Amino acid sequence: MGELQGGRDRGETRATRRWESATFWPLTVAALAFLVAYTFQVIGDLQGPAEAATAAIVVGTWALFVADYLVRLALSHPRGVWFRAHLFDVAMVLVPTLRPVRLLGALTRLTSFTHSAASSLRARLLIYGAGAALLLIWSASLLVLEAERHAPGANITRFGDAVWWAFCTVTTVGYGDYTPVTVPGRITAVFLMVGGVVLVGLVVASFSSWVAERATRGHEEQRAATKGDVDELVRELQDGVRRPDPKP
Repeated sequence: MGELQGGRDRGETRATRRWESATFWPLTVAALAFLVAYTFQVIGDLQGPAEAATAAIVVGTWALFVADYLVRLALSHPRGVWFRAHLFDVAMVLVPTLRPVRLLGALTRLTSFTHSAASSLRARLLIYGAGAALLLIWSASLLVLEAERHAPGANITRFGDAVWWAFCTVTTVGYGDYTPVTVPGRITAVFLMVGGVVLVGLVVASFSSWVAERATRGHEEQRAATKGDVDELVRELQDGVRRPDPKP
């Protein structure tokens, strides 16, 4: 019941949930196809038929994500609530390099979490944090290489240089041996810097949570109850009230 209420609060319906369940893996494969095609297109600096083939894959996956978004919007109710609760989906449609983020969701589905709720949440955060960092570095390397490769005065002209620059930028080290000279390259650098700060905060928070759990081990009575713990206790109490007493 609580899950359905949460879905209504986000504008989700049974139809949108069925659609998302049916299209999750196809769209995940499409996201992977986009990443592979775009990687070959940029690193290989493709021309002619090869460029047309990779461009067709990139455009085709974009069309799939647009169609998925429009279908889910049509099935939602109320649509305004759903739209506001799924702004990141709009970003995935408008910004192609965000589509591979779906691969992280697939990874968490394939991984089983059998520990406590806190451990499970921390594991998911680490997967998303590490995966997002790698995807951010890889995507930024491709974007800056595509923008800089043929620009006058550019020194980021090889993929290895782009990856080195991305690692230095995302970690806020900034050696300065490689710098973008084009406007698209510098915009990519800004987003990479912001993403690096967010990811560092995520890693620190996950590590702090792990330290706190280790420090309180053996003192479970002092552990704060989660919403899941409270809901489970309420269900047990309700079942006890509803269950009739056995006849003597």
